[in-house]
Amino acid sequence: MVDFLAENNLCGQAILRIVSRGNANIAELLRLSEFIPAVFRLKDKSDQQKYGDIICDFSYFKGPEYYESKLEAKPELQDLDEEFRENNIEILTRFYLAFESVHKYVVDLIRYLDDLNEGVYIQQTLETVLLNEDGKQLLCEALYLYGVMLLVIDQKMEGEVRERMLVSYYRYSAARSSADSNLDDICKLLRSTGYSSHPGAKRPPNYPESYFQRVPISPTFISMVIGRLRSDDIYNQVSAYPLPEHRSTALATQAAMLCVCLYFTPSILHTQQAKMREIVDKYFPDNWVISIYMGITVNLVEAWEPYKAAKTALNYTLETANIREQAGRYAASVESLRSQVQQLLKEGFLREEIVLDNIPKLLNCLRDCNVAIRWLMLHTAESAYDPNNKRLRQIKDQVINDSKYNPKILFQLLLDTAQFEFILKEMFKQMLAEKQLKWESYKKEGSERMMELAEVFSGVKPLTRVEKNENLQAWFREISKQIESLNYEDSTAAGRKTVQLIQALVEVQEFHQLESNLQVCQFLADTRKFLHQMIRTINIKEEVLITMQIVGDLSYAWQIIDSFTSIMQESIRANPTMVTKLRATFLKVSQTGLFIYVTLDHNFLKLRFIQLSIDVWFVRIGQYLKIIYIYTSVLKKYFIINVVYFVAKLTHAISVFTEGILMMKTTLVGIIKVDPKQLLEDGIRKELVKRVAYALHKGLIFNPKAKPSELMPKLKEMAATMDGFYRSFEYIQDYVSIYGLKIWQEEVSRIINYNVEQECNSFLRTKIQDWQSVYQSTHIPIPKYPSVDESATFIGRLCREILRITDPKTTCYFDQLNTWYDMRTHQEVTNNRLFSEIQDTLGTFGLNGLDRLLCFMIVKELQNFLTVLQKNILKDKAVVDVFKALLSAVNPVKGIVANASKVYANAAAKTQKIWPAYLEAIMKVGQMQILRQQIANELNYSCKFDSKHLAAALDNLNKSLLSDIEAHYQDPSLPYPKEDNTLLYEITAYLEAAGIHNPLNKIYITTKRLPYFPIVNFLFLIAQLPKLQYNKSQGMTCRKATDPVDWAPLVLGLLTLLKQFHSRYTEHFLALIGQFIRSIMEQCTSQKIPDMPSDVVGALMFLEDYVRYTKLPRKVAEAHVPSFIFDEFRTVL
Repeated sequence: MVDFLAENNLCGQAILRIVSRGNANIAELLRLSEFIPAVFRLKDKSDQQKYGDIICDFSYFKGPEYYESKLEAKPELQDLDEEFRENNIEILTRFYLAFESVHKYVVDLIRYLDDLNEGVYIQQTLETVLLNEDGKQLLCEALYLYGVMLLVIDQKMEGEVRERMLVSYYRYSAARSSADSNLDDICKLLRSTGYSSHPGAKRPPNYPESYFQRVPISPTFISMVIGRLRSDDIYNQVSAYPLPEHRSTALATQAAMLCVCLYFTPSILHTQQAKMREIVDKYFPDNWVISIYMGITVNLVEAWEPYKAAKTALNYTLETANIREQAGRYAASVESLRSQVQQLLKEGFLREEIVLDNIPKLLNCLRDCNVAIRWLMLHTAESAYDPNNKRLRQIKDQVINDSKYNPKILFQLLLDTAQFEFILKEMFKQMLAEKQLKWESYKKEGSERMMELAEVFSGVKPLTRVEKNENLQAWFREISKQIESLNYEDSTAAGRKTVQLIQALVEVQEFHQLESNLQVCQFLADTRKFLHQMIRTINIKEEVLITMQIVGDLSYAWQIIDSFTSIMQESIRANPTMVTKLRATFLKVSQTGLFIYVTLDHNFLKLRFIQLSIDVWFVRIGQYLKIIYIYTSVLKKYFIINVVYFVAKLTHAISVFTEGILMMKTTLVGIIKVDPKQLLEDGIRKELVKRVAYALHKGLIFNPKAKPSELMPKLKEMAATMDGFYRSFEYIQDYVSIYGLKIWQEEVSRIINYNVEQECNSFLRTKIQDWQSVYQSTHIPIPKYPSVDESATFIGRLCREILRITDPKTTCYFDQLNTWYDMRTHQEVTNNRLFSEIQDTLGTFGLNGLDRLLCFMIVKELQNFLTVLQKNILKDKAVVDVFKALLSAVNPVKGIVANASKVYANAAAKTQKIWPAYLEAIMKVGQMQILRQQIANELNYSCKFDSKHLAAALDNLNKSLLSDIEAHYQDPSLPYPKEDNTLLYEITAYLEAAGIHNPLNKIYITTKRLPYFPIVNFLFLIAQLPKLQYNKSQGMTCRKATDPVDWAPLVLGLLTLLKQFHSRYTEHFLALIGQFIRSIMEQCTSQKIPDMPSDVVGALMFLEDYVRYTKLPRKVAEAHVPSFIFDEFRTVL
């Protein structure tokens, strides 16, 4: 008959695919359960108020029109709904696909059963598949895995949350319009059951059986599966546990499957007492806490409470005397096993010959250890007992008291057992690998010894006083041939023959009186020894390794093992050399049960446990680094012997721990390779990230009311802290064998970039979630702290503090000095040294992040500004009429405006109410552009100073690229980077990081054509000129501190705004300024006014500064203003 799992057996392959999909589904559900968006829980009042109208449960389906009409009635709700969709559709789709895969799984299973019944698979029926060993396992697993999926969904994802996610997906996706969509069926299967996993929550009636019956499955199939699970040992586990008291452990996997499958036929649990008694007697005579899948524990006392027959049957197990007997048995077992295992682990005890002679004894010891650990771990686990259930509390207390439970002793036994198991496995693997080689070697030695003896009795070879004996000579030659003829492949016949040969060698020594010759006796003894070794070697079987693998399974403790993390950490803290023993424990944790398919996700969970276990020492390293920094700074000034000793002691402790970690060797945890050096580096990175992130969060909190600002003192303090971390890291790097500078730069840049990303989220419609971020990591997570003000992170607080102290309303910026002064007191507020201080504190990454955040703020400000312009200014009929009148008065712009002062003054007066908001927006943009310029200067300076070759290379590459692009526009046949070429995009990031860019040339937003745009900006500018005055030493300054206008932000803000539009708007704007200057000067000349009016001086200054900031040729300004006016203006300067 064809093998059931052969590739050409369609029946076997179909059920194998279904079962493998089931395991993959569970892994995906467990993975996704950690990424449920918090907003769907609607726990916070703020979330309920904000999202209550757009997040609905299944009540939505009763009247979708009502809910949608509520949204349509409020534009702000529609906008919020759209934003919510953009941010969550990706994760919602992932959840929906996982839910859909569960439904598809059960549909495919039902279809497979129907195909079996209808004879689609020739010669295969449900009965014949269940008679096959592989078929029986797969069919039982298929039903069991479906039950586990349903339980995992209900435990990890609350019913209301599921409903909200499904409704949101339904609303936001196109699934409802798809003809083949099974969304309705998925909703029916996964609607809320009313179950809650919180301790003390009341269990819903008929749960989980009513949940399991939402998709009907063939009762015949369920009955036959339960029948097989009740009667058979489907995984042949009993052979690995020959002792009768280990029977329940041997069948534990099958017991878990049976418990889940019984929910599909609750009548057995309710009424069939005989069957339940049989099940309990076979599977649960001495246990009541089981692991149903990857450490998800179930206490049968609680689970079977509503079922009469099940509860009655289990009561025999839960009798006080039985609990006392079991707990006492395992208490005594732990005591004896501890000393036994420690004896076996003594250096040099486990030698090859001892192992080969005592395989059954060693395996029995392993079984006893693992069974005891399993029972005690499961039956004392906190998660297995609801603290609100009185009966469960009593049972737990009795178990703990009667078993004399001590978690430290149990943990020590686990460590020793894992070490013993590891050594034994490694020895067996080595012996298996060398088995044939050694056997052939012993055979050769034995055969040669016999040939030598044959030669001795020939009389030719001299040996002390041995007479010639042709019979013995022929006999020994025959024995040599017999030894030579032994066949390794036929181990049974070879073993039997070897025993006979040993017996023959004993007899020849007795019958021929050979004892008198010591040399002959020695030869015979050696040959017997070699033959004995051949028997031992041939008995090394792979079955022993398989048995060890089965016995050593720790998959039941996937979640319980976390409760031992603190004990493990405490042990390492007390004794750093302890880490050398952890490798075996980690390997044991990485083993899985036979029926569990290993997935990448499960192995990452194991890795997380390993990292948690040694995290405590990385915390200690972090504390030591801080102390080392303080003391080494003291040693720079004074030599104090006690301090030197203390630093040396701390350094030694770190070195011992590092040595222990590196001694662990590379280990495979499931399918993930754990490199101890990488583990060490990751642990140090994790502690560094935690400490630096906390220092930045706490150190950069500012009081906006403080006078003077706390900015500079806090930056200096923060720079000293960061320098302390850096120096300590530099000091310790050689002792822990890591590249300190590389780790420092990578992690600090990651922290800053992540915080910048989170801060920029407030400006984005589609937010970047933590799981989407390229900077966040699950292994080395960057901590997220609650916000202390409107900023989400420290980088936002820093940026807003800089904006506050350089506010154009209260300060005046002097470009020549790169300094801000207070308008009222005329005291210096800050200068470009501020950016050097930020560079010292946060490095290039910090300045770069600040620059990026300012870009987002400028974009937001420009967008808000254009909204106000379009909705308020250009919709105001009276204001638009003024623009129209002025536009007709100034046409053509090349001409002179008659009665210019009156025309301009009237227009400015009629529009004065719209300018305050306009001025504020323009100056904010200008202020941020000044900050961006200063950041670029600082970045460029530090790049040229620290990396002159990089700066030169970037500058040359930039210039050559620009010249090539210009050449292409002059001659399109020349090359130009294609759309899919990322060169320009990538080089821009480098140039901005090196400060080789001009922020004023940047296009921040896309814009459409706006009517009257040049005239609006021109009118705005001339409306501000009366508020300013020209000072020979200071340039353009504010006339009154009560009506503040800062010149530099005003010019740069206008310049930035115009840059966002087509260049013809700028040309028109400059033409209007030129016309204004010419018209006013013409009027002054005709009225014989000798001095140049202050407004004209201001307009000319604007043109001068415009040309200077944009780096355009002077002829741009002189195209609109005659050169003689500029000459006269220069005499004023």
